Amino acid sequence: MTDLNHAELHDMDLENARLAYTIIQRLLEHNTAVSELIALMARVIDEDTQRALTKTPPWTAYLESRRELETTRAQIEKFTAELKKLETGETE
Repeated sequence: MTDLNHAELHDMDLENARLAYTIIQRLLEHNTAVSELIALMARVIDEDTQRALTKTPPWTAYLESRRELETTRAQIEKFTAELKKLETGETE
C-alpha cells in the first residue's frame, strides 16, 4: 500500500473520502472487539490449551495481522488529517 498524499486525496470527492473513512473506522472497531473477545477467551481456557493454541498457524497469522495494523495506524492518522483538510477546503 502506498502513502496517500494530499493531491491524491483531493482527487477523491469528499463523499467517497468520508465513505472510506467510515469503512476504516468500522474495521478498526471490529478489530478491537475481536481482540477483546480473544483476550477474554484466553482468560477462561486452561494453560495447556493456551500453549497449544499459540503454536497454531491461525494464532501466528493473528499476531502478524495485529503487528501490521499497528504500522497502519500512522497511515490512518495521515488519511484522517488529509480528509479534514479536504472537508475544510485547505490546500497545501
